[in-house]
Amino acid sequence: MTTFEICVDGVAGTLAAERAGADRVELCAGLFEGGLTPSIGTIEVTLHAASRIRVHVLVRPRGGDFIYSPYEVDAMVRDVQAAVTVGAHGVVIGALTPEGAIDLPTMRRLLAAADGADVTFHRAFDMVREPFDALEQLVELGVPRVLTSGQEESALAGAPLIADLVAKADGRLAVMAGGGVTERTIARIAAATGADEYHFTARVSTDGPAIHRNPLPRMGGVLSRPEYQRSETSPERIGQIIGAVRP
Repeated sequence: MTTFEICVDGVAGTLAAERAGADRVELCAGLFEGGLTPSIGTIEVTLHAASRIRVHVLVRPRGGDFIYSPYEVDAMVRDVQAAVTVGAHGVVIGALTPEGAIDLPTMRRLLAAADGADVTFHRAFDMVREPFDALEQLVELGVPRVLTSGQEESALAGAPLIADLVAKADGRLAVMAGGGVTERTIARIAAATGADEYHFTARVSTDGPAIHRNPLPRMGGVLSRPEYQRSETSPERIGQIIGAVRP
């Protein structure tokens, strides 16, 4: 059975994914940063609003690398505990050493904080030096799932490594393909990798509701979208992507 996970940044995206027939969401904030930990308010309201779909919460305190200070690890442990306490079905976590290996002590702390909730090791995996060694470490830790683009810009480009990881995992954990998964690429990725789980955003740009608009200020940095444009999860695109591999 193929599983589809949608990366969303709030209640609206979660409900769109639910309506479109997705199996799970990864709930994040800061998608422009590649995903950050959402607020506890967002987590609680999303869990209350969703009736069927599973909600996994990303725990990532900042953008950039996945090498965390003791203070950042302490914060991540508390965020995992908070998400699980309010009812999240799972958490999405990961941490690395400066040498490009999985940070085993940090992962053990995060897994203990998850207290049996479902766990995905996120795309920090795409930055490890030895992916097959890292895969074995995740199996030994008892992590049920890893998200990867095959250490390439997209899952399509990384399909050969993803296929090898699927083969080596041999059902001991799920290898979820993510990165550039669209209605145009998913069938090719599925055929090339044999993965059973897929992660994608299915976002579209829409005009915001503001009537009064000041075109001069920018609230973000140089790399920012227009202030009066929104990026939203599209149930139509989710349906098209799922339909490309699930008749």
